[in-house]
Amino acid sequence: MCLPPLYTTPSFFLVFYTLLLLGASSSRAEVLPKRFARSYIHLEGDVRWRRLYSAMHYFLTIDPSGKVRGTRSYCTNSIFQVYSINVGVVAIHSAGSGLYLAMDRRGNVYGEEDYGPNCRFRERIEENGYNSYSSERWSHQRHPMYVAMRRNGWVKMGRRTRHTHRSAHFLPFPI
Repeated sequence: MCLPPLYTTPSFFLVFYTLLLLGASSSRAEVLPKRFARSYIHLEGDVRWRRLYSAMHYFLTIDPSGKVRGTRSYCTNSIFQVYSINVGVVAIHSAGSGLYLAMDRRGNVYGEEDYGPNCRFRERIEENGYNSYSSERWSHQRHPMYVAMRRNGWVKMGRRTRHTHRSAHFLPFPI
């Protein structure tokens, strides 16, 4: 009786291929280092004292009445505490007026007495070194609504802004 050679049978190749895969996967796991999980817990709860200087050459202020506008002079209403809520999410509190910067669903920017979901903003560092602040809660036609300032110092409606507009760019000056 004549048997075919061992290396031509399909079962031999299947067993050899399986052993090759098992050996490669176990040796590969030993060679690659384990990837560590990134933790940004140290960034939460950070408080920074800043004045937000717009690219339109105004400092952002919140009046005690809750009106948000720009000023070129130094006043205590333009000093902000920027609280880090989460990674990339901040709350902006005016030290002079005691109000939080907030944005409603229509894109109106105003001062709020109590901290709430309208007071949360995503802080983004742009390519030109400026920061932009968009509402975490609200968007307009799937576009984020940004805090922005006109050339005359009045605040723009959030639904008419994009992160590429210079009016939405702020430099956070440390105090």
